[in-house]
Amino acid sequence: MNAIATVVRLPGDGVTLVADRWGARADGAPATVVLLHGGGQTRHSWRRTGIRLADNGWHALAVDARGHGDSDWAHDGDYAITAHARDVVALVATLPGPVVLVGASMGGLAALLAQGDHPELARALVLVDITPKSEPAGVDRITAFMRDGLAGFDSLDSAADAVAAYNPHRLRPPRPDGLRKNLRLRHGRWYWHWDPRILTHRDNGPGHAALREHRARSAARRISVPTLLLRGDRSDVVGADGVRDLLALIPGARHIDVRGAGHMVGGDDNDVLTEGLLEFLADAVPEHGNPPGTGYHPI
Repeated sequence: MNAIATVVRLPGDGVTLVADRWGARADGAPATVVLLHGGGQTRHSWRRTGIRLADNGWHALAVDARGHGDSDWAHDGDYAITAHARDVVALVATLPGPVVLVGASMGGLAALLAQGDHPELARALVLVDITPKSEPAGVDRITAFMRDGLAGFDSLDSAADAVAAYNPHRLRPPRPDGLRKNLRLRHGRWYWHWDPRILTHRDNGPGHAALREHRARSAARRISVPTLLLRGDRSDVVGADGVRDLLALIPGARHIDVRGAGHMVGGDDNDVLTEGLLEFLADAVPEHGNPPGTGYHPI
């Protein structure tokens, strides 16, 4: 499989979203697997997974969320998880054939809310290290990491140091060049490529944690499609209580622990994550879907 993706534009809810596409969606082919990243990340975090999915005959689409990467920043600063969920609903409406939603962290919550509100939206749902019940200390650590990067970095090495400090268990790449896709150079400093207003939106603060959990739990109770939770067994965001809670909320949901992985499961052990995803897809998603439609707008 050619590792070079086709870059496409997709409509969100009042924003244009940019995505990488691998594989082809032909009549009778398996579903389109929509890959949704976590807060502060970009679509590039799914590159290896997208390639592997296409190698196995799936059509994969990794999407930059609003305010992240090359997608539009929200003109009104709306970065509530409900806004991300509306984007998921809008983009899926334009996709050909059946869809599977795969979301990590923020992207998983958005997928959960979207599927809960629209039961026919996707054929299956995969949540990567996210459940309605999360560990406050782990969430705070993510927020602190994002907030600490607001001032930018004087070099790619400095940015790599920050990532290594957040993920001390992960083997550090020999060169930091891979971070260029997630950073932008402005006035001699490197900045993460996401809208800082994400951190100041009132719905994303600790004071709204109970409301976010209530929304997520309500959505989970309405999920009726095959569901898989992929959790890093070293995660500080999803604990054993969160796993048990999700499995109770979605009867029949499956759970896989990725050994040695933290919250950033895809970056810690992408091979195990993707193998678990491929096995789930082969078992949970029918091989033949609906006739394809239209909706891709290559850049």
